[in-house]
Amino acid sequence: MPNHFYRTYEYLQNKLFARHTFGYGVHSPFVFHFTKFVIYEKNPFYAFAEIELMRNLLKKDERTISVTDFGMGKSGERKVNVIAKKSLKQKKYGQLFYRIINFCKPETVLELGTSLGITTAYLASAKLDARCITMEGCPEIARVARENLDSLQLKNVEIVVGNIDEKLPSVLANIDKLDVVFLDANHCSEAVLNYFEQCIPKIHKKTILIVDDIYWSEDMAQAWKIIKNHKKTISTIDLFQIGIVFFDNDLPKKHYKMRF
Repeated sequence: MPNHFYRTYEYLQNKLFARHTFGYGVHSPFVFHFTKFVIYEKNPFYAFAEIELMRNLLKKDERTISVTDFGMGKSGERKVNVIAKKSLKQKKYGQLFYRIINFCKPETVLELGTSLGITTAYLASAKLDARCITMEGCPEIARVARENLDSLQLKNVEIVVGNIDEKLPSVLANIDKLDVVFLDANHCSEAVLNYFEQCIPKIHKKTILIVDDIYWSEDMAQAWKIIKNHKKTISTIDLFQIGIVFFDNDLPKKHYKMRF
């Protein structure tokens, strides 16, 4: 469960002490470029309006669906609009993910945690010839996500439905390499670190891995710390809500904390 006091404390720490706002103080040319032209870029790409229209429709969707939650263990009946209001990432993060895809031009994108498909839409629409694989535990949520992605005419998305803990090994077995990974499924350290370790054999020096809700709880913060200190991790950017991981040995071994 999220620890709201802990999250509030870490949020204030980020606001008060994040040092590298807008790239100032960043000495790595690559990280400075990434900061300026990806993180803080404000260009409204054509796809943004359509995806945000879909988000607004979901917030008004009164349908009730049966939810199976393998991560938090909360299953039962829930309205789509309640899921949309509580679970969807803010648009600034979805649009950041779009810019990351646009920047690194991946062939293969893997997302763990589809939800209603809004973040998936941002990941998939930035490069329509990329293979975008997204995994969702709940069949009914995956069905709604598929409707949304079809409505947006995104043909490059494969939705894998079922328990991610069980399905991930077979998914990874059919992937040669991972270019972008977004971990947004089970929010506990054991699961996140398990997903991370399973992805490691498929990464390369240009892979970008994103971890969601790194300060969701002290447990998640510990997972983020372990990922930062992993022998394969070279550099990271901490934006409070998400952490971005780089594996390029040409980069300096450094961890940045930025306001976003």
